[in-house]
Amino acid sequence: MSQTIQEVKALLQTIQSETDPLFVALLKDERKGVQTQIVSWRKKQLKQQQLEEKFQEMLQFEKEIWHNGQTYIAGIDEVGRGPLAGPVVAAAVILPKDFHVLEINDSKQLSEKKRQMLFEKIKEAAISIGVGIIDEQTIDQVNIYQASKLAMVQAVEQLNPQPEYLLIDAMTLPLPMPQENLIKGDARSISIAAASIVAKVIRDEMMKDYGQTYPGYDFENNAGYGTKKHLEGLGKHGITPIHRKTFAPIKDYIK
Repeated sequence: MSQTIQEVKALLQTIQSETDPLFVALLKDERKGVQTQIVSWRKKQLKQQQLEEKFQEMLQFEKEIWHNGQTYIAGIDEVGRGPLAGPVVAAAVILPKDFHVLEINDSKQLSEKKRQMLFEKIKEAAISIGVGIIDEQTIDQVNIYQASKLAMVQAVEQLNPQPEYLLIDAMTLPLPMPQENLIKGDARSISIAAASIVAKVIRDEMMKDYGQTYPGYDFENNAGYGTKKHLEGLGKHGITPIHRKTFAPIKDYIK
């Protein structure tokens, strides 16, 4: 008696290669439902292969540094330079050499659901995670570039163990350990991408909380960026304590 289509689908989930005798046998099954399942399986295999290739490509910086004898590499990134309100948040993440979580990428390229899922996996696997948060008052005092740098330094200082090497997204930090700044590093290094995910999830949660504290600006959806609803809220309610007073158009609301 032939296997049902559902049984074939379940069987395919256990098969990793087209050379598997079970797969070879399924190829001979001419039923349309079976052939449809085979096409679907091949698409999933191709996607997994592409994810694996991307992952290995983004691991090249870490592999080279590990090869040179340094074990603890911190990827560092920040989130929140552009918003009109709220803090800038940086994360520093040290991943183990056996870290293997596909789909890690620049946090801006991921859905909120995917970021949250990856955030949990990063927390579970990481050797250490540090977070730096610089509030809007400090941003106004020192400017957003310097505030981002302060957040990154704060994040690194929280790491235990301390890193032997830093991979940083487009920034050089006043820290003693060797470091490399990578333009668009969150799309080129697994460690930096992991840091970008951690920083964004933490900052987005903070802004959702601020949305409850300061209703009317849609912070829970715009994370403090200058969206239409945010600007409408400014027109109706004025600025809040978390608005960056040196940023346009916020400074236009200050009497």
